[in-house]
Amino acid sequence: MDFSAVAPKVFRAVLALDSAARAGLDGVLVELVQIRASQINRCAYCIDYHSTDARKAGETEQRIYQLTAWPESGLYTERERAALALTEAVTLLPGGVSDEVYGRAAEHFDEAELAQLIALIFTVNAWNRMNVTTRKAL
Repeated sequence: MDFSAVAPKVFRAVLALDSAARAGLDGVLVELVQIRASQINRCAYCIDYHSTDARKAGETEQRIYQLTAWPESGLYTERERAALALTEAVTLLPGGVSDEVYGRAAEHFDEAELAQLIALIFTVNAWNRMNVTTRKAL
């Protein structure tokens, strides 16, 4: 299914949400969050798309490759780790977002940034669900 052709109003709304969610966040962090959510959701299209964008934003191959094992890797800052932990908690929502994960993110992001980060995470999850469901391929 070509979702953008079949449901153009919805598609444009998600594009607008995506643009708004990115505002004020570091471009590399945005891509790391989007890649990690896409890995969890098994959205091959989004993994490829955001890995390409991450490289354009200056991300290294090594950090992209190690993203699946970020807790064990020494390549990510504490701020990035907090964002990635929140990404996993929101993406795997039935497990909930613990006070510890939320508090850790709140230590590294002011309230406005944290709101943007949360918006970014739920937006990439919307893209993942749209693309996986409609079988969007590379």
